Amino acid sequence: MIIKSAELETVCGITSKLPENELPEFAFAGKSNVGKSSLINALMNRKSLARTSSQPGKTQTINFYLINKDMYYVDLPGYGYAKVSVEVKAKWGKMIERYLRNSKALKCVFLLIDIRHEPSANDRMMYDWIVDNGYHPIIIATKLDKIKRSQVAKQVKLIRTTLNMEKEGLIIPFSAETKQGREEIWEYLESYLKPEEPEMPAEAPETGENQK
Repeated sequence: MIIKSAELETVCGITSKLPENELPEFAFAGKSNVGKSSLINALMNRKSLARTSSQPGKTQTINFYLINKDMYYVDLPGYGYAKVSVEVKAKWGKMIERYLRNSKALKCVFLLIDIRHEPSANDRMMYDWIVDNGYHPIIIATKLDKIKRSQVAKQVKLIRTTLNMEKEGLIIPFSAETKQGREEIWEYLESYLKPEEPEMPAEAPETGENQK
């Protein structure tokens, strides 16, 4: 995918009204320190449009990035390690749930999991939550460059088993350092953007009068 333009178009807080976009939306969810901003920057082919931070919980809003003027990347608030009150976390949860239930343009949810570790209770809860809202999340196994190549298959299997994923569920290992996995994610996004080919009308059967 060639990224011609990328811009932060809309920022929604807890009390904000969600935009009614007509272009397809692709949402990204994950734990606060899982590398979500780094992934989004890599997919936008930008270095710092999505703000990264060593402090967990930096993303406290739902951020809509307009890509190539034909789709949106939607950055959802991180969960798990944010040093905020239980009350604020609950409000973030309601904000995410409101988005998942009400967005008419949402096509797919990507859930980021650190490939080095077994998915946490929060990861499992988020996975089930996304499924309960009618989506089949694509798992992005981040920080691929932090483990040996020989460990990848084992860790991917651990993620699949812990989340109790369906056999056809997709897991894409990704590294923000090497950009490995980016092309595969782009191909998946592009599959949603291809115009549907109109069905060809069935040919009418020849009658005896037309046959020679």
